[in-house]
Amino acid sequence: EEDSLSPSVRLQQKKKQARMIQKALDAEEEAFKVRMEAINCRWRDLQAKEAQLKAYTQKFEKFIQENDEKRIRALKKASKERELKIQREKELLRARRELEVLKNKHQKIYNALQKYSIFNKYLEDVVKVSEFEEIREVIGRHKTLVRMHEDLLQSTQTRMEMIEKAKVLLAQYTEEKEDKILQYNNELAQLQTRFDQAHSDVLIWESHWAHIQNTAAEKTLMLGTIKMATLNLFQ
Repeated sequence: EEDSLSPSVRLQQKKKQARMIQKALDAEEEAFKVRMEAINCRWRDLQAKEAQLKAYTQKFEKFIQENDEKRIRALKKASKERELKIQREKELLRARRELEVLKNKHQKIYNALQKYSIFNKYLEDVVKVSEFEEIREVIGRHKTLVRMHEDLLQSTQTRMEMIEKAKVLLAQYTEEKEDKILQYNNELAQLQTRFDQAHSDVLIWESHWAHIQNTAAEKTLMLGTIKMATLNLFQ
């Protein structure tokens, strides 16, 4: 279907794709900035926490020298802080990985945008030599043609469905008529058999009738001869 479209329409589609990619790229860049700002905030918080942790550690070491009980509490607190630091380091590592993924995605989108940017230039050149004044008019014309194509496809589909229904009805009608023709052929065959039998009987009876006529003729001739002989004898 794409091959059947004109070059200007195909380039228009490519332009539309490029604009969509540009929008997606802008959104990704904005999200990337927000994520980077959040990561920087986390990083500053981690640095501040690390500074606080160092100060706490020094203070706890001094407390350890002064009081064992305070030293134990300080060690517990320091342990929690270390766990928190480890957790935040894991979060930072995860954020760095996400940042690397976003960078790769950003690079792919940028490469795609660069790849399709030539179509934008081509569309601009097409507008210069065509009857359209702006690219959006070309896009509008393309949308109109697409809608007309869809309407045509819908109309064709409806007509094809009507034709299929007509074919089904025709097949049913043909099947019914073929059944009737077969029935009539069977009846005709039976009548032909009866006709052949009757014709055979007619031939037999005609043979009998000819024999009877011949016999009657012989009897009539014999009767005439007897009458003549009788008449002669009488005379």
